[in-house]
Amino acid sequence: MDKYYFNPQLYKEQLKSILNEIEGEKVWIERSLRPILVKYPKDGNGLFSNDQLVAGYQLLVSEGTILQNSLVEERIKMKPTRTISGVATVTVLTKPFPCPGKCIFCPNDVRMPKSYLRDEPGAQRAEKNRFDPYMQTYNRLLALQKTGHNIEKIELIVLGGTWSFYPEDYQIWFIKRCFEAMNDFDANNGYAKEFTGEEPAIEPGYDNLKAVNYNLEISKIKNNSEFEKTGWKDLFSQHKINETAYCKCVGLVVETRPDYINEAEVICIRKLGATKVQIGIQSLNDEILVLNKRGHDVDTTKNAIRLLRLAGFKIHAHWMPNLYGSDVKKDIIDYMKLWSEDFSPDELKIYPTSIIANTELYERYLEGVYQPYSYDELLEVLVNTIPLTPRYCRLTRIIRDIPSTDIIAGNMKTNFRQIAEEEITKKGGKCQCIRCREIKGKIVTFEDLELEVSQYETNIGLQYFISFKTKTDDNIAGFLRLSLPKVENYIDELKGKAMIREIHVYGQVVGIGKEFDGKSQHIGLGTKLIEIAKQIALENKYQELSVISAIGTRGYYRKKGFVADGLYMKTTTFK
Repeated sequence: MDKYYFNPQLYKEQLKSILNEIEGEKVWIERSLRPILVKYPKDGNGLFSNDQLVAGYQLLVSEGTILQNSLVEERIKMKPTRTISGVATVTVLTKPFPCPGKCIFCPNDVRMPKSYLRDEPGAQRAEKNRFDPYMQTYNRLLALQKTGHNIEKIELIVLGGTWSFYPEDYQIWFIKRCFEAMNDFDANNGYAKEFTGEEPAIEPGYDNLKAVNYNLEISKIKNNSEFEKTGWKDLFSQHKINETAYCKCVGLVVETRPDYINEAEVICIRKLGATKVQIGIQSLNDEILVLNKRGHDVDTTKNAIRLLRLAGFKIHAHWMPNLYGSDVKKDIIDYMKLWSEDFSPDELKIYPTSIIANTELYERYLEGVYQPYSYDELLEVLVNTIPLTPRYCRLTRIIRDIPSTDIIAGNMKTNFRQIAEEEITKKGGKCQCIRCREIKGKIVTFEDLELEVSQYETNIGLQYFISFKTKTDDNIAGFLRLSLPKVENYIDELKGKAMIREIHVYGQVVGIGKEFDGKSQHIGLGTKLIEIAKQIALENKYQELSVISAIGTRGYYRKKGFVADGLYMKTTTFK
């Protein structure tokens, strides 16, 4: 029998008993499931997995044997936090490819796109799928669905090297294939055999090679699957299909460098359907950028963020304390600069520098001219920076998920965020970032919420962060980012218009247009936020309001009165 196939029909009575006991438990904690599974062993000696419980539940509900029950669905779901922020995240990696950067801290694993290591979880999945965009996307959707997650609203994150340095035809082909996977995914065929490749992505002779001269070595590697020539029309046709697909792309993210952002590149990224850009700031100190051979200066970063913000993109910055030449005091000052008018990212990853073998920084370490922070030094940096994060920013990650086996020296504690936040609490402070205030799975009514409107200046004009939060504990249920540009825009369809840069309503993923009592995604917060944004735009003398819509949210905005406008959508503030 196919190892990927599970037939719940063969275990109906056992599965029914398990699900009934799961429903009957009055108090549910993480450890509650295993004792129930032990009572009903699979084939006499094994335990049913989460995906098998989900398959059995879906079968019994479809047959009418049991009633649909959201409590049971939550309890059998594996890792519910993956969709607790309102969308299901699918991360894919581009193929190994030369990089224009020469950063001294960057890993040089030729089995991976630049800056990634083979042992990282996302990298392992990518290599298993031969870096094929279709297989990566489809198999991740399959894994999420099999463990009980709703996959109707997908944020697709494309990582790997410098996106803007890859050839344009590869970019178009890659994104098109990701959309094809989302469009092809059949919700009723969620337990089909996963797609797998037949050949490794890298020639066998390179299995254990980590080369210092990454670009030279990568040029020697045979690419086993040449990508097809794909045009913009091919991609746009997949975009159109995705507007009504089961797995709608409600956000598309690419990552790049500041020195590869210009007006033409921003427009190209937007044509792909992207709504957010991850961008490596690393440091806002020119001397440190030079010492680490970053290849650009702070003014370049300022300009990149200005161009991206004018185009409506969400800006997800990466910042690295403990770079060569920095120290605790310099890093704290650098973090303060992040929130000036020239930067102010919407999201931020804090990646303390790690020493990886076969990097130039490793050589500095061996020479004794560079030392990573001690536990206390890193803690001091984080305790003195995390509380400075504005309420409009989301600290998505603190500490990169690099396996400790790859780190020669430096922090190896993956839970350092928790350690830092506990220390901050002891000192009477707290983190006010969006991630720390998300409502998660809490049941709320509109009466539980209150409106909070804040504003801040940027290098293109005024930004509004409009949110609904709980009255009692300051948890965010939903927010909208509104931009009121005061400078001339280089994109014709955005000239003179206010701009909605993001709408996000939290809670477990609920399908677009579907009702689910008590879930914050469907108590009308999106509609209310749009109306408030229109009113603010009108008060500031803007007659039209644009939105940087993801492909899968175009239908939603049409229902709200928006119409297509080039690469964006728009409505008048009077409607």
